[in-house]
Amino acid sequence: MGIVRTYNKISLIWRILCGLIIGVILGVIFRLVDVNLVFISILGSIFVGALKAVAPILVFVLVVSSLTQANDKLDKRFVLVIILYLSSTLLASIVAVVGSFIFPQTIKLKDDNKEDTASAPTGVWDVFSNLLLNMVSNPVTSIVEARYIGILFWAIVFGIAAKQTASDPTKNFLEDLSNIVSKTVKWIINLAPFGIMGLVYESVSEYGLSIFSDYGKLLLLLVGCMLFVALIVNPILVGLVLRTNPYPLVLRCLKESGITAFFARSSAANIPVNMELCRKLGMDKEMYAVSIPLGATINMNGAAVTIAVMSLAAAKTVGVNIPFLTTLVLVLIATLAACGASGVAGGSLLLIPMACSLFGVSADVAMQVVGVGFIIGVIQDSLETALNSSGDVIFASTAEFYQWKKEGKSLPTFLGGETEVEV
Repeated sequence: MGIVRTYNKISLIWRILCGLIIGVILGVIFRLVDVNLVFISILGSIFVGALKAVAPILVFVLVVSSLTQANDKLDKRFVLVIILYLSSTLLASIVAVVGSFIFPQTIKLKDDNKEDTASAPTGVWDVFSNLLLNMVSNPVTSIVEARYIGILFWAIVFGIAAKQTASDPTKNFLEDLSNIVSKTVKWIINLAPFGIMGLVYESVSEYGLSIFSDYGKLLLLLVGCMLFVALIVNPILVGLVLRTNPYPLVLRCLKESGITAFFARSSAANIPVNMELCRKLGMDKEMYAVSIPLGATINMNGAAVTIAVMSLAAAKTVGVNIPFLTTLVLVLIATLAACGASGVAGGSLLLIPMACSLFGVSADVAMQVVGVGFIIGVIQDSLETALNSSGDVIFASTAEFYQWKKEGKSLPTFLGGETEVEV
């Protein structure tokens, strides 16, 4: 118990950094001696599996419980959150297109990089028809299969119905159930350092640095665009809304949400981490219980960057000249398609063929590009997920703090205000 108490006294972020460093060291050492320590890798799989398992239940229970006791303030903040989500994704598409024209890339294609084309959508309507069908799918099936659009839809329906019909004991039971699930999530997140160590060890020991030799320039463009969105575009949006220095909020979200999302490579799996961070920021549970799961579905600025950069690189590779008007259409296509990207690892890659079709790039070439995406995904998809998931908290908290200012309440101390929140 003394060891456990000492462990818990150390800041979670420092524990995660220690796990990260240990994972890198072990990965490098055992890659050199060609030995695979499976028991270390499995720690990462257990951590991500636990997050994925509890996230659907957490989202459903929190949304139902929050809406059962919701007040009228939710709508005002919710509208602003959606505007911020969509604005960030649109601006990310523009950044990716501009970056691709300034630093044009071609892709080294290999015939054996093809992925199965069966699940690749052929148009924007396919993406959104799937979303609409998932929305009204069986609620139990949605929870079991972690279809978050369906979970969110039915949770909202049940929550509104419960608000109008449930008795006080039922409402109290839902709140207790919400607290129970939230406590379980805190226990899982507390073990994140071991999970991060396992995930880092697995990536380093398996891939090493080989991906940089074949796809280094393409990766640099993708990483550069995503960092520009994370460190320039998102802070500008936050600063315009809150009229204060946005970087303390942006950097905190990148540190406490982005790091775990980077290694989990799943916005859905990172939902519990984001909700815990929202709680620490002092946000209203009614707000973040809905906006965080929604963000995991439509706040996909990293996915927009991937779709735009990869499709333009494919067009450049096959020698297609791209007129300016077509790039404007690509911005809209990448934005809309990104909003329909799955919240799991590699979810944005299968939308690349749809964007490529805009330039007349063949399906065979497009799917080879998808294969390249899976090869570089250890970095591309990790950074994309970190950008997407941290943005969920950034914009949800921005809308919350904006409402605080309107009501005359001070901002948190780390943003220059006087309201105390957890550090």
